Amino acid sequence: MLDGDWLAETGTDIRGVLKVMVDAGWLPGGTAVVGTGNLWEFVAVGGTTDGPEDTLAAPDVHYDVASLTKIMATWSLTGRAVADGLLDLDTPLSAYFPGGPFPGGVVTVRQILTHTSRLNPVTWLECHVGTEQDLAEAILSEQLDEEGYRYIDRGFILLGLLLERLFGDPLDRLMADLWSVAGMASTCYGPLPRSPMVAPTERRIPGAAATWGVVHDEAAALMGGVAGHAGVFTTAIDLGVFARDLLRVRSEDASAFGDYVRESWVPQVPVDEHTARGLAWLVTDDGVVYHNGYTGVSLFLHPETDRYVGLLTNAVHFGRRRTGLFDLRTTIRAAFNA
Repeated sequence: MLDGDWLAETGTDIRGVLKVMVDAGWLPGGTAVVGTGNLWEFVAVGGTTDGPEDTLAAPDVHYDVASLTKIMATWSLTGRAVADGLLDLDTPLSAYFPGGPFPGGVVTVRQILTHTSRLNPVTWLECHVGTEQDLAEAILSEQLDEEGYRYIDRGFILLGLLLERLFGDPLDRLMADLWSVAGMASTCYGPLPRSPMVAPTERRIPGAAATWGVVHDEAAALMGGVAGHAGVFTTAIDLGVFARDLLRVRSEDASAFGDYVRESWVPQVPVDEHTARGLAWLVTDDGVVYHNGYTGVSLFLHPETDRYVGLLTNAVHFGRRRTGLFDLRTTIRAAFNA
């Protein structure tokens, strides 16, 4: 299928599924960017809340991307640290946190990126509130779990803290510089002002206001909204810029960062019959690489065809069941087989 036809057909399919979900009251709305090469188009359906018409979904509305933070911030900055010679993927963390010995000191960054670190799978950080122990050392001090693949946030929390130490700046400031260079002027860590240009997430307590302009993830909120696993807000426009740049790097960049991107999209740890984990990314047996976020967001890339889809919704706004989101993501996945 020609690129232009693929863009039009994929956009129509996404728009149709989003409309069904909005009409059924499963989510307020959403937006998507569909692109390939130098072509892209945007889809926007519904609104950002169940409120007035000035809350319409649009390509320049900010969404909390939840675990897409792992990709847009931590994975990206890890690649820069590797390219700059500050970090080695296979060196035990004890080399970077010399205050031990810690049980977690044997873990490597590669294991964190492939979710085989054996770190504590529980994300809650409330037990550390009011203590005097450094958070990174507290995570490293916990006993390791059994070997095997297990998707956890704690590794990326730890990796974000490590990157701050290596570069000597807070994660939000480091990423602001990178996103600025990449032309992603609207991507940032929160908080953001409550406005129609920011999609609220969950109303956690009936009768209270929804979480709006501040991170939805509870652990990231305890960390001030800046963490390696959650906290980033972006727009469909910036998500398209990010996807397009990664595909260009993969095909054209001969630098160490380009090598890192290509290695990240190679299957490393089996997840199920058709999917493996690369470095942070999921890799399917038909060549799609992707990552999801709990709030209702996703980024799908197909490197061989330079096609991509970025999805931004606040599906969690009406509750954590997020009805219909699996079908929407399946529709997007299927588009790359057209």
